[in-house]
Parts: sequence; C-alpha cells; structure tokens
Amino acid sequence: MFLKNCWYMAGWDYELIDNKFLSRKLLNEPILFFRGASGKVVALEDRCCHRGAPLSLGRREGDSVRCMYHGLKFDASGKCIEIPGQEMIPPKLGVRSYPIVERDHLVWIWMGDPALADESQIIDFPYLSDPAWRGQPDYIHYDSNYLLIVDNLSDFAHLAWVHTHTLGGSEEYAYKTKPASVERLERGFRVTRWHMNSAPPPFHRKVIDNDDNVDRWNVGHMQIPGIFFLESGFAPAGSGAETGNREGAKEYRNCQFITPETESTTHFFFSYLHNFEVDNYNVTLSLHDSLIEGFMEDKHIIERQQRVLDEDPQFKLLAIAADGPLSHFRWTLDKLIAQEQQQQPALQAQQVQRKPSAAVA
Repeated sequence: MFLKNCWYMAGWDYELIDNKFLSRKLLNEPILFFRGASGKVVALEDRCCHRGAPLSLGRREGDSVRCMYHGLKFDASGKCIEIPGQEMIPPKLGVRSYPIVERDHLVWIWMGDPALADESQIIDFPYLSDPAWRGQPDYIHYDSNYLLIVDNLSDFAHLAWVHTHTLGGSEEYAYKTKPASVERLERGFRVTRWHMNSAPPPFHRKVIDNDDNVDRWNVGHMQIPGIFFLESGFAPAGSGAETGNREGAKEYRNCQFITPETESTTHFFFSYLHNFEVDNYNVTLSLHDSLIEGFMEDKHIIERQQRVLDEDPQFKLLAIAADGPLSHFRWTLDKLIAQEQQQQPALQAQQVQRKPSAAVA
C-alpha cells in the first residue's frame, strides 16, 4: 500500500530529450512521459482506453499522442480528441493524466487526487541547478520494496560494515560516532553526525590525493515519501569545522529519490555533488563511480534481504537503538497512509458529484 497524495520523483529531465517516450510504472500504474511541442512534460496513463494498447508505442503529435493501434488521439489532459472515421467522440473517452512539475532537472508527479496537488509541497534541492556545485545524475533499479532502501539510507550504522572500502572508511566509524542530534520532523527526520580526527574514507581520498586526518560530518534528511538529502564534508582535523569554520573544507551534497515501481521493485534516482574543482570532470566521475560502487554493495544486501523476507512473511523485524530515525519514518508514513485511506470514501463521493471529466475513461 502506497501514499498517493504526495509528490514522487518520476525521472530526470535528460530522460526526455530528443522527443523520447519514457514508459515507467509508478506505484503499480503504467505511465507514459514525453515532452510536448510546447516544451511541457506530459504524463498519461500508458494504456489506450479503447483496446488497452500501450500509448508508448504511439506517436507524438504536438502536445498530444496518437495510439498507433487504431489511431485514437489524446491531448495533454488525457481527453480523446480524434477517432479516425468517427465524428462523434464520447465525452468520457480518455485516459488518466497526472499533474507534473519540472524543477531543478527533476520531473515530479502527483499520483493521487489531482485536486489536492500543491506545488508548495515539493522539497527543493537547489544545488542541482547551482553552478557552484557539480554532479552526475543517474538511476538504479532495485528488485526490492522501496522501504528497505529507505531503511538503509536512514541508518548510518551500516556505513562501516557494508562500505568499509568505499564510502564508510573503517569499523571505527561505527564505534566512535554517535548522532550529535536527531530531529523527528512532521514528515521525516534529520540526523547530524560527526567523526573527529579520522582517516578520510576511500572515495574522498581518491579526489584529494592525501591521507591527512579529517573532521567529518554528515547531516541526513529523510522526507516522506522517500526523499533523502545528505550534507557532508571533510575539514582538516582540528580546524574548527564543528564551530562553523569551513576554511579548507571539501563539501558534498547528495540527493536520492526512492519511488516505488511495485510492491517489490523500486526506482532509485540520485546525484552526488561537490563544491570543489567543479570544472574538473574527472573529480565528478570519480565520485560518481565511487557512489555506484557503494550502492551496488547496498543493492546486493537489500535484494537478498527482500528474498529472505518474501520466504517468510511472518518474520518480524526487531529494532536496535540505531533504528530510531527509520522507525519514526515508518510510523509517520503508516499514519499518513491510514489517514488517506480513511478519507478515500469521502473523496470518491465528491468525485461522483462532480461533472464527469473527459480525462477519465
């Protein structure tokens, strides 16, 4: 069961270049994305209401798409506006359309009631369009439930064990670092951690080319439905970074967006940005490769974890102290889904009373 009335990341803007059609299933719903002639991104149910043929096999015509099975044409709102050989078009003939917002190279989609779509609820990540930062956006597909990925990102304790030779650095990190603060937010959490006078982890050492000890910080922010921002940095040990002096520091901004495909598969979008040597693309590629290497370590465990859980649905997960933030996230999400389910009958009754929409078959 998914939260519907919220914004999910549907894709990167570069996935829609050159008039490409992008067919992507989100929350069990097949959706066609394309950039219309107007420049706006269109999102329609990827299933013709006539005979169920995928519209992604169709043809773009302006801001509309034509099904190439029998030629029905649908505009950006999902309304059928042309049936070859038939003058009268039934007013209810159409496919579902979805609210879309494009911002900072991200394509956001609202999966719930369009009347409730509020752009102000989108969480901005301005570093993606700030020339002072450079990163390489990318995508990974997971054969696992999206909440297992959320759990993983919510848990800094695994860094030392899963990512010892990539992102973590050493097992010392697990024993010597404790959260400096844990903030339980209305729709997520924020956790701050410091690791003082420590050896730099392998991914950072590759791009600074020295082994001097550093003071290291991570500020992780997880937000409903599965949006993770990580502010991190490395300053010369003892330079006072913890009191606000960032002179000589190297900083990173990590954004990750976890969007369910189905109950057991997930879309994972990410970018790792740096604010030093932004014109040196080799630094960007090195960091990107290191991040991919680390994510593959996560992916290996998470997908195996999914298989183990599938084999015994009665198995109950037990918590330890480090699980506080992820437990709060799951509790918050469960509460929002329950509230949405309770409100659903009332919303459906309101929709019945409205004038029939041409975008609904």
